[in-house]
Amino acid sequence: MYPKNTWYVACTPDELAHKPLGRQICGEKLVFYRDQTNQVRALEDFCPHRGAPLSLGYVENGNLVCGYHGLVMGGDGKTVEMPGQRVRGFPCNKAFAAVERHGFIWVWPGDQEQADPALIPRLEWADSEQWAYGGGLFDIQCDYRLMIDNLMDLTHETYVHASSIGQKEIDEAPPVTTVEGDEVVTARHMQNIMAPPFWRMALRGNQLADDVPVDRWQICRFSPPSHVMIEVGVAHAGKGGYHAAPEHKAASIVVDFITPQTDTSIWYFWGMARNFQPHDEALTASIREGQGKIFSEDLEMLERQQQNLLAHPTRNLLKLNIDAGGVQSRKILERLIARERAGEPT
Repeated sequence: MYPKNTWYVACTPDELAHKPLGRQICGEKLVFYRDQTNQVRALEDFCPHRGAPLSLGYVENGNLVCGYHGLVMGGDGKTVEMPGQRVRGFPCNKAFAAVERHGFIWVWPGDQEQADPALIPRLEWADSEQWAYGGGLFDIQCDYRLMIDNLMDLTHETYVHASSIGQKEIDEAPPVTTVEGDEVVTARHMQNIMAPPFWRMALRGNQLADDVPVDRWQICRFSPPSHVMIEVGVAHAGKGGYHAAPEHKAASIVVDFITPQTDTSIWYFWGMARNFQPHDEALTASIREGQGKIFSEDLEMLERQQQNLLAHPTRNLLKLNIDAGGVQSRKILERLIARERAGEPT
């Protein structure tokens, strides 16, 4: 139940620094590596000789060498050679479109004829020296749509993240959800409150007082197949809130790329991009550490939620006003998946 004719984040460049990388994406077991021109290649993680994972091999002269019997595979999926053997008749492996852009490796797991790099989303913060980014990766055993639900309804922060970003005022400020084409936006604004611990740290990082009332905002933007960008921040109260001048606020974008492994497991690429003090590496490290702890608090909840849903597949779940962002996101996904299955371009 996920679109395949689309671009997903597969990995980060550092994961390919020393050896091939095996990764399951949308049910496909893939291997990623760099060829002789340093371009990223993606193939089935399957040696046509005896079925060994090619990701357990190594790269030599820009080709992928199987670590079992030495079969050499080219980036086009064709067998190049094998010690002491004739390999002309070996079947080709499937090759997948892979593109390095914005600090990530993207892959198109579906119909390769539709793989247009122009469809990779533009990330303004990724290509500007005025922004800093730090992030990480989690392997989570849950349906990718549960993570979308989680990110499009931040009410859970009050309970799951009580010691970092949660506060009771989140419950008291009703979210507003709108749909703009294939994008869903859920926004929440809180005025004249005290900042929670994570945001007090961010205020100090931007050389602002952290012990005065602030206005806080959370604007969650879902776009297919499973990307959620969340504009978050705090500004000293009375200075304009979301629209406050930079010298009065600490604001950033929470970056969430959710890549399905299977129906009940995901690769979760998380991070935060900010445009204040972008060259302060210590601040970047501090924010990454804090954000990593926050997101790790979601792991058990999501995995246990998935287990419950698998154990009770026929039970109906409540849909409340706070769930509107996730509900609307799922409707868009259902429409795209239906079009893909019908053979229509998505």
